[in-house]
Amino acid sequence: MSHDTAMNNERLSAVRLASSPALLRTARIDEQNRLYAKLTSTPIRAWNMEASELHDAVMTQACQLGEDAMIQEGLGPPPSYYAFIAFGSAGRAEPTLWSDQDNGLIYGGDNTEQITSYFEQFGIKLSAILEHVGYPLCSGNVMVSNPLWRGNLQTWARRFMGWRDILAWEQVRYLMIASDMRHICGDVSLYSSLRRTLKEIMELDQGIQQDMNAAILRNTVRHKAALNILGQVITEPTGEHAGDFDVKYGMYIPIVNAVRYLALQYGIESSSTWERISQLYQLEAVPPRWMESCRRAFDTAVKLRSMVPPTLEDGMLTGTHYLPQEMLKQKEIRRELRESLSTVRLMYRTLQRQHRYAERKGL
Repeated sequence: MSHDTAMNNERLSAVRLASSPALLRTARIDEQNRLYAKLTSTPIRAWNMEASELHDAVMTQACQLGEDAMIQEGLGPPPSYYAFIAFGSAGRAEPTLWSDQDNGLIYGGDNTEQITSYFEQFGIKLSAILEHVGYPLCSGNVMVSNPLWRGNLQTWARRFMGWRDILAWEQVRYLMIASDMRHICGDVSLYSSLRRTLKEIMELDQGIQQDMNAAILRNTVRHKAALNILGQVITEPTGEHAGDFDVKYGMYIPIVNAVRYLALQYGIESSSTWERISQLYQLEAVPPRWMESCRRAFDTAVKLRSMVPPTLEDGMLTGTHYLPQEMLKQKEIRRELRESLSTVRLMYRTLQRQHRYAERKGL
């Protein structure tokens, strides 16, 4: 065991030994405070890895507490093996300290009433435990409590096929969410099987694959304009965050979406944006200078996203995705922001040209 692994195990021992949601919340708060204190003094990728490891440990222990609660309530242990998976920023292993829930469940066996009823109750209970320990409910309802995001392998396969066959905006969004899935705990073979199923369905028919690529590109090129024609950062015009910059939807998500699109085109299965960039670089899928600019912009996006000043709610750090005006006045932040947003604009101009070409070709 390496020194870093041993240190990490020691740091997270309170999380892994928490015997109740209250104790798990306390352990998470302690570790969250420690990580936030070292944000500006640690390279962003190393810091992000620690943040992701914390979330993985908390979510894994929440699953254990969910099982314990089901037994205590007389519902018994899981009637089949299962895997808990994450989507969104947790699926890409690039969360903030205050990310919300984006998760799902795969379970083994058939869709018997006993199995589906058990995991329905387990999903609702698990989502409630996660909310208690500091994970807000997902505004898009991508959670184990929603039957759309849990099921056995056959159910998930039918779901993927249905989304692929419709290819409307919402169904394409679901496929993009699914492509970011990552195993957190439970039976890893279920996760691996579902990954293979998704890949096979998305590559099943060349004609459908072309239609799907066009649909994914159509969804991808939609993004919030973040620089005006003079190269100035566009901030929120009105409302609670007037004058602030939306770092999530103005910079972070556009990079994630563009890199995901390119990764899907080249058959890259990793859910991590950093890993996707690295593999695209190795494949020489795009010009190296373009990819290097993208990597730097993504580093900046992840760093600024986590530097948003948090607030305390019952001891838990919570945050928005808006950089306040005060931070935008800092010379170094303003420089990094403009450079990164210039890269994003270049990326999207390239993809938009590709989209217009695909539309003309389809006419």
